[in-house]
Amino acid sequence: MKTLILVRHAKSDWPENTDDFNRPLAEKGIHDAEKMAHFLKSNHHAIEKFFSSPALRAFATCEIFNKEYQIEIETIQKLYNASDTHFENITLGLDDGLTHVAMFSHNNGISNFANSMSEDVFMFPTCGVAGFEIDCETWTDFHDAKKKLVFFYEPKTI
Repeated sequence: MKTLILVRHAKSDWPENTDDFNRPLAEKGIHDAEKMAHFLKSNHHAIEKFFSSPALRAFATCEIFNKEYQIEIETIQKLYNASDTHFENITLGLDDGLTHVAMFSHNNGISNFANSMSEDVFMFPTCGVAGFEIDCETWTDFHDAKKKLVFFYEPKTI
């Protein structure tokens, strides 16, 4: 059994003359990310490695989560403006030594990917977190494996 956690970046700002890739987190986003990271860790959600979009708002969210987890972060360019196919291809290539991983990315791709694994239709709010159990021993079996949504959290409800 594998666990895949999906995290949409926290609320971002869009200062004048800033391109999309370099948008920073807003104060609310920083607060929400700190709250969500603490909630996950204190509720014993295991994560062995973080994978993040290199875009500033996603990577900054990941770094805030890592204050709680203190684990390796790997940036993956394909997590920026990722399609659900990009998410699946990244997942298929994960190291089988990893059982619990988290990916930090953006909408609409992250919502589309989550909905492809679950019968529950939802859109991720900023800093929303969804956890899935994947019934497989190797990540290469991800595509045909049974997937189950085991939790979905959003900052306003925790």
